[in-house]
Amino acid sequence: MTMARPAWLGRRAAVALLAATFAVMAAACGVAASRVSDADRGTTPAAVELTVFAAASLREAFGAVKEAYEAASAGVVLTFAFDGSGTLRTQLEQGAQADLFASADEANPGLLAEAGLTAGRPVAFAGNRLAIVVPVTNPAAIASPFDLARPGVRLVAAAENVPVTAYAAEMLGTLAGLPGAPRDFVADVAANAVSREDNVRAVLAKVELGEGDAGIVYASDVLGAGDAVRAIPIPDEANVAVTYAAVVMRDAPRREEAAALLAWLAGPEGQAVLARFGFEPPP
Repeated sequence: MTMARPAWLGRRAAVALLAATFAVMAAACGVAASRVSDADRGTTPAAVELTVFAAASLREAFGAVKEAYEAASAGVVLTFAFDGSGTLRTQLEQGAQADLFASADEANPGLLAEAGLTAGRPVAFAGNRLAIVVPVTNPAAIASPFDLARPGVRLVAAAENVPVTAYAAEMLGTLAGLPGAPRDFVADVAANAVSREDNVRAVLAKVELGEGDAGIVYASDVLGAGDAVRAIPIPDEANVAVTYAAVVMRDAPRREEAAALLAWLAGPEGQAVLARFGFEPPP
């Protein structure tokens, strides 16, 4: 004989079935919700911030690089620290964090690579030339590079670890061998140095303010200074081809993104931006 199932047991089963159905529906809704993209929810993905240590002479150009690159690479934000390339290299050697190091030479990033602190070798991304600048009023009446050796001329120079110092030494050595060069030209120019500045922009600023009669900077600096200074012609055979190189740091938090930025700088888009500020393709 089959016993009849109590009515309360049927009600309990129905309630359990109903609860299970609701649980399945809730889980399905949760999965569906998890698949909704940030764009569907109207939110913005977190920005990728890249820290770039860069030579002081790149300040204005990299301001335009920031604008162009951030517009072309949605979600990337560039943050810069500008100073003399040698100073920045020392900071990186001592543990400062950066994703990319852009130097006014190949030597400083090369030293970091040799020390095993970079992800790969330096990449040349820009070129430049040297320029001799004087205040607009030119109080020392400097007309040629040879006048830098004249007694009483106040030359504003850069510190020894600033790349422009090595470039200037090369230029002065070549000038010393040209016809008409004063005797002891290089030594006399060195004796006229009244200060040693931390970076090339500090050299330019002192000349602009009339705190020196002349300084040796980059051609791009002259373009950026407008009417604040005058440039003294340098014979083509004595001028120096300047190479800017950059390298991705080994411990960069965003190594792939930093490598993409470097490739962009060395590519046609980056070269077009840099050319607006007087930079040339790398030699």
